[in-house]
Amino acid sequence: MKKLGLVYVLLIGLFLIYVLNYKLQPGPEDPWETAGLRGNIEDKYVMVTFQIGIDYWKSVLKGFEDAAEELNVSVEYHGSTQHNASEQMTVLEQTIAKKPAGIAISAVNSKLLTATINKAVESGIPVVLFDSGAPNSKAYSFLGTDNYNAGVEAARKMAELTGGKGEVAVITTPDQHNHQERTDGFSRTIRSEFPEMKLVSVKDGHGDQIASRQAAEQLLLQYPKLKGIFATESNGGIGVAEAVQAQQGDHSILQIISFDTDKLTLDLVKEGRIAATMAQGTWNMGYWSLTELFHLHSDLQENPNAYEGSKPRPVPDKVDTGIDVVTRANVENYYAK
Repeated sequence: MKKLGLVYVLLIGLFLIYVLNYKLQPGPEDPWETAGLRGNIEDKYVMVTFQIGIDYWKSVLKGFEDAAEELNVSVEYHGSTQHNASEQMTVLEQTIAKKPAGIAISAVNSKLLTATINKAVESGIPVVLFDSGAPNSKAYSFLGTDNYNAGVEAARKMAELTGGKGEVAVITTPDQHNHQERTDGFSRTIRSEFPEMKLVSVKDGHGDQIASRQAAEQLLLQYPKLKGIFATESNGGIGVAEAVQAQQGDHSILQIISFDTDKLTLDLVKEGRIAATMAQGTWNMGYWSLTELFHLHSDLQENPNAYEGSKPRPVPDKVDTGIDVVTRANVENYYAK
């Protein structure tokens, strides 16, 4: 009996040693815990814009680069030097030929760029749009300001500044989809919410400071009782401010609402020459564009036919990156730190 008891004790002891040893062994590594979401540094993602020298794109590119650093991938930045669809189309064609892992593009002209965007998608390159979309293209997603709502907010701010009365005008870039949405939001809100205000004119500023200044000069001569001008982009706002300064001086009561937060626009807000400007979530546009492209590239590599027809896409169709109203009271918060 004693020998049998000893055997039992020995067997139990061996079993306990086995269990303890099993528990102490490291299990299979969880890649999400050990490495995080990481890509290949050889995978190159490209951002394509227009007027590449302007300050506006700096924050967008910073978001793109920050996401690339976190995901361990490479990025390049290209674009047209001018506000020119043909030049941007050429840049996009050159980018497609290099077969990058993904392309994020802000379309200078939604209609003229659609076919080239579709060409990229059809060749297996994921494409997302940011800031200025091409809604009839095959791009997977649009990331940017709800531009119609931004126009609504600009109209309500204009009504606040003018006491809800008087003549107002818009200087915009009509062939650019996002600017048309801003104009639509502004004009429809003025008509529907403020019966004592009248939108008397919408002029083309061509996305250019000089052309916008000339358009504003024409407005001031044609409508001497004009109470406010909404410029749908920063070059326009600066041009309008110059025209008003030249014709009406420092004591003008005409209210200017602009768009974006480049330093010169912020300086004019600080000086009181621009009453307000609409601040977009530009860093968000760049960061989430790269993040979406990363996911698209990974998923499409595994199953290139996964998102045809009615099957769900791996990224949302639209992402609203936000809008703020900047005035003299909060302008200091929007200077680059």
